[in-house]
Amino acid sequence: MEKLNSTLLNLNKIFKSKHQIFSPVCDIYLYLNYFSLKSPLKIFGKKMQKRYRPNVAAVILASSYPFDCKILIAQRCDLTGIWQFPQGGIDEGETPREALKRELKEEIGTDDIDVLSEYPQWLSYDFPEGVASRKFYNFDGQTQKYFLVRLRPGAKININTKKPEFSEYKFINSREVLNGINHFKKPIYGKVIGYFKEKGFI
Repeated sequence: MEKLNSTLLNLNKIFKSKHQIFSPVCDIYLYLNYFSLKSPLKIFGKKMQKRYRPNVAAVILASSYPFDCKILIAQRCDLTGIWQFPQGGIDEGETPREALKRELKEEIGTDDIDVLSEYPQWLSYDFPEGVASRKFYNFDGQTQKYFLVRLRPGAKININTKKPEFSEYKFINSREVLNGINHFKKPIYGKVIGYFKEKGFI
């Protein structure tokens, strides 16, 4: 019983923190759901909705495109050996395209791009346990709008920005993109690259 009470106490803290619900009703439902935790917790008979942070991401082609189809990928400052496309949250009142240009300026030092295409749907992923940054504690994951863009001739990349996100970057072939990507992002990256290939862009 002591172990059960301890477990339920921890669940209670996590549940209330994550879903911002503060009520004795939470305690009752946590007990009722304790032995069926493989299913989503329910409140008043309804599954709790996951919360996703709106986000944009860019598949960036070198300015030599279409003669040489190389894609930019960058290594995160905070995770050695982890590479990704530039991405970032959408601020209140921003359109996805406005957020795209702002994030590129903040992360790679330039928004001198042409937008060639975009993935038709929003794609979502969950943060694995222990991986989510503290600043995203109110979210279960991110929902992203992907854009395919090309750097304009003369565009200059500078990752030594005011708040650097990346320690280095490189241009690679599309078949190399999944190397070094966090495992929970690989399905989305594969889907996005596959779509732009199917449409004849890369």
